[in-house]
Amino acid sequence: MESLKILHIIGMVIWVGGMFFAYMVLRPVVIQSLEFPEQLKFWQLTFSRFFPWVWFSVTIILGSGLHMVSEMGGFGNLPFHVYLMYAIGVMMTLIFMFVFFTAFRKLKRYVASEEWELAGISLVQIRVLLGLNLILGLVTIAVAVLGS
Repeated sequence: MESLKILHIIGMVIWVGGMFFAYMVLRPVVIQSLEFPEQLKFWQLTFSRFFPWVWFSVTIILGSGLHMVSEMGGFGNLPFHVYLMYAIGVMMTLIFMFVFFTAFRKLKRYVASEEWELAGISLVQIRVLLGLNLILGLVTIAVAVLGS
């Protein structure tokens, strides 16, 4: 069970830490140092590198989480904080899937066709949803720590 917890935590560190870095550190630097069309190209390339790691993290988090739940006797007899973490994790995953399959796909298409205004709208959508997922991820970490 301990190795599953470690994998679970590593997945969260990669996903939530990556969102924190992108949102709080990288975004202000990009806004300050790149012109608008270059910002859009930069974010498309950045997300192309980050999102496979998010898929890896989601797989590790959900897989290890479900395995730990099964070791605890299944979903019928869990502490409340575990249900809460699971629910938030599912919400985060669904938000990420929307970002990946809808907003990011649009961003790539609009950047490729140099439709900068539409690409900018897609980037704003991604930014808002990543911000929401960052908050949900930080809440999940707090729930995990306080619930233990």
